[in-house]
Amino acid sequence: MGALVPGGVLAFDAGNSKTDVALVAADGTVLGTARGGGFEPQKLGPVAAVAGLEPLVRAAAAEAGLRLGDVPLVQQISACLANADLPIEVEQLTAVFEDCGWAESVYVTNDTFALLRSGVDEPRGVAVVCGAGINCSGMLPDGRTARFTALGKLTGDWGGGAQLAEEAFFSASRAEDGRGPATALLTALPAHYGLPSLAAVIEALHLGDFPAPRQLEAVPVLFQVAAAGDTVALGIIQQQAEEIVAMAVSALRRLELLGEPVTVVLGGGVLTAGHSVLLDRVTGLLADVAPKAVPRVVDVPPVVGAALLGLDHTAAGASAQERLRAAFAPPPAA
Repeated sequence: MGALVPGGVLAFDAGNSKTDVALVAADGTVLGTARGGGFEPQKLGPVAAVAGLEPLVRAAAAEAGLRLGDVPLVQQISACLANADLPIEVEQLTAVFEDCGWAESVYVTNDTFALLRSGVDEPRGVAVVCGAGINCSGMLPDGRTARFTALGKLTGDWGGGAQLAEEAFFSASRAEDGRGPATALLTALPAHYGLPSLAAVIEALHLGDFPAPRQLEAVPVLFQVAAAGDTVALGIIQQQAEEIVAMAVSALRRLELLGEPVTVVLGGGVLTAGHSVLLDRVTGLLADVAPKAVPRVVDVPPVVGAALLGLDHTAAGASAQERLRAAFAPPPAA
């Protein structure tokens, strides 16, 4: 017996903070969607993490007028998952999804590939995501890919919101005690947090008076100070731009695309926030090394890319892809 949605795709874009699910018909029609919390197999284990997705699958199916049962829901699962970094993790998660019985076939990859596919018209290009952390991936239509393990400094990575916040406090602290150059971060950070001094902010974070996630509020402060011309803040932003371009160029080189016309998709909260002080540097640095590469900030949610990867696997045509994109297209500017 075939799937309830013949040729259909069940797409997952599962990040650290949120998970989007889309149930898509063979012709690209979006039948149902759902959103839930973060996907953390590294904390829960792969079985429990995937089990936590079942309510979202049920919700998307219910929106389509369907219910989960003994028959597979769709032909293809396309699961783009945070924390699917190592080959063994991909293998384990693939096996768990297969055991769920939601689809006839399962494809699991890292969530950076959802970002990449959402920003290109064919599975060809490179994507850099700079959100809480930083990662990069690349792909070619023949199936070749380039990717990074992306486990932080352990694997040579630098940047993302968590590290930018640390660097902001690092630089402000060194300015305060004389170990480093003067910076407006020393006054801008306590002003943002509504406390009289940097020491008071650090104490509040250290003792738990401020919850740990509030440290990330230092990132927009860093960009504001950099935009005003602060040399120290600009140096941090410059290093972030260099790291973004270094990852992109490495992936382009490995895929033999460095001298070719190609899209470099940019995503994640740090990049999609639209800070020109960062984006202009990324664009300039990329042009110096890969002059034919075109940077593009995504304007659709990455779950679109996950669904497009699924449609690639079902050999859906261009019209199905266009219909899918149209369903998630941002509204026209007023």
